[in-house]
Amino acid sequence: MSFIKLQFRPGVNRDQTDYSGEGGWYECDKIRFNEGYPTKLGGWVKSTPTAFAGVCRQLWSWITTFSDNFLALGTDQKLYIENGGYYFDITPFAAALAGSNTFAVVNAIKLVTVTTATALPSWVITGEPVLIAGMSALGGVPAAEINGVRTVTVTGANSFTFTTTTAATSNASVSNASFTVQTEIEPGYPIATAGTGWGVGSWGRDAWGLGSSTGSVNLPQRDWFFDNFDNDLVANIRNGAPYYWERDATADPSTPLATHAITLQAYATSQSFSANDVPIQVMQLMVSQQDKHLLAFGAVPFGSVSTADFDPMLIRWASQNSPGEWGPTVTNSAGFLRISRGSRIVRGMATRQEILVWTDSNLYTLQFLGTTDVFGVQEYADNISVMSSRSMISAANITYWMGQDKFYAYTGRVETLDCTLSLHVFNNINTDQSAQVISGTNEQWNEVWWFYPTKPTSEKPESNWNDAYVVYNYLDKIWYYGSIERTAWLDTPLRPFPQATTSNSTTYTTGYLYNHEDGVDDDTLAMEAYIQSNDFDLADGEQFMLSRRIIPDIDFAGSTANNPEVTIEVRSRNFPGNAFNTNTDDTAQVTQTSVDAYTGQVFMRIRARQMALKIISDNLGTQWQLGSPRLDVRPDGRR
Repeated sequence: MSFIKLQFRPGVNRDQTDYSGEGGWYECDKIRFNEGYPTKLGGWVKSTPTAFAGVCRQLWSWITTFSDNFLALGTDQKLYIENGGYYFDITPFAAALAGSNTFAVVNAIKLVTVTTATALPSWVITGEPVLIAGMSALGGVPAAEINGVRTVTVTGANSFTFTTTTAATSNASVSNASFTVQTEIEPGYPIATAGTGWGVGSWGRDAWGLGSSTGSVNLPQRDWFFDNFDNDLVANIRNGAPYYWERDATADPSTPLATHAITLQAYATSQSFSANDVPIQVMQLMVSQQDKHLLAFGAVPFGSVSTADFDPMLIRWASQNSPGEWGPTVTNSAGFLRISRGSRIVRGMATRQEILVWTDSNLYTLQFLGTTDVFGVQEYADNISVMSSRSMISAANITYWMGQDKFYAYTGRVETLDCTLSLHVFNNINTDQSAQVISGTNEQWNEVWWFYPTKPTSEKPESNWNDAYVVYNYLDKIWYYGSIERTAWLDTPLRPFPQATTSNSTTYTTGYLYNHEDGVDDDTLAMEAYIQSNDFDLADGEQFMLSRRIIPDIDFAGSTANNPEVTIEVRSRNFPGNAFNTNTDDTAQVTQTSVDAYTGQVFMRIRARQMALKIISDNLGTQWQLGSPRLDVRPDGRR
């Protein structure tokens, strides 16, 4: 009789065969490593029970000088600020509906009926806000109760109503084109979609009723980019319009939180600058916080007010400390430059003393010079790739990102990151939805996370959603992976937990914000987690070994259940190509048993040349860490 101590290398390796990776771990889900030993991930709970509309693709947190702890969320339908567990809708309004709008009230009724000259956009439904301006008092209803943002009830294709505090004192109706009605901007697409059919392609290209015959049109998912300019929020839709939201100077945030964001052009006008100087279309807005310049990566050139002139390689910036001043003069620092290599800028991201700029093939650094040139650019690397505009993140002064077929790290120079899960990730990623790939950090555990959509399978024929993750522990330099659905992630010291979002992956209609590393469960459900080792030889595989018992070594610290337990499987086979047997007799090649904090030893009877160890948990309130279990074995012949 002898005991074998089962100790395995930390990290998971799927780039080797199960047998050749002996001494390591081969499969896992919702597992991380702590001090070299596998432990179940921390849980998550809803940050607030209230749902938001749409699919969130971006989170941004900042604290104002009034100590407001704001979180901006950008979805395909809305722009929100979360504060104190409540979502405040600050979605910008579109241009006013054309034509003459009619307003009517009925004596003794607290209701205004609006009939618009043009049909309401399809996305305007009951409960949505509409901005009204230009009205005077009507039938005894004060103008202040008509003008402003009103929550409407849609009553027809061209009509809606809203309530007032004051009842009308007479029947009245008025119609004039100066009475403006503005609806929120048109929602975007929750996921990337390829479009064909009527309306696609130029007019008259094909026969009546047919779409373009030269191929499909890609309809990109809606992405937002955020940054804060002091207390205020700057935001833009990727390759779309830039917006500005002001916190204002009141101590109580309720008034600004009830105010919708405006276009950056409108903000420039409010600051007495030329709206025509502001780029009307940008790929990404970002604030250079050290020198207080608002930058646009990918923009309409200076002097143009047409989106047809959009230049995806142009960088523009507003004058210092003046986010509405974009026209370069000899007395300000506004300006522009153009990146030379690549076909489009994918992302700009601030790091220590520089701003990294990725194109689809090169990496540049943008630095504040403090001279008349203001900013300068240098090329750092060529022949690189980028998976998505959100696939890069910085941790511990190193920037990591996912490329099209490998992972990269920037440490002052660009390096390929050694990854033991490259084949597993890049052979299974759904590149048709690569824009969904996001990255984030979990500083508590020294981790960088990537969430990505996997390819369709027979069990999952339609795969168009972030449903898998891969993690790099940059302290231990190890990898692990699993399955969780998340569309945005943010880990910031401004919030007590890392926060992430997901939405209904079928309807895309509503979603929730979650606090991660909070508790041990999947919100109100049990978290299913497991890890399985590579096969390991018994006596170098030269003879059969008989295993009679296993002595577990599992710590359940952190559990909230009264009697937490896990399932241990000892999985045996004689040759690497054989399947694991699941017979239930006393010589079964898969022996499964429950283990709790009081389990001293587990008796079994397994005869084999090689084995694998698997730990599974699927109970509420269970947290665990595996140590070094021991296996009792003795020789049992050579056949």
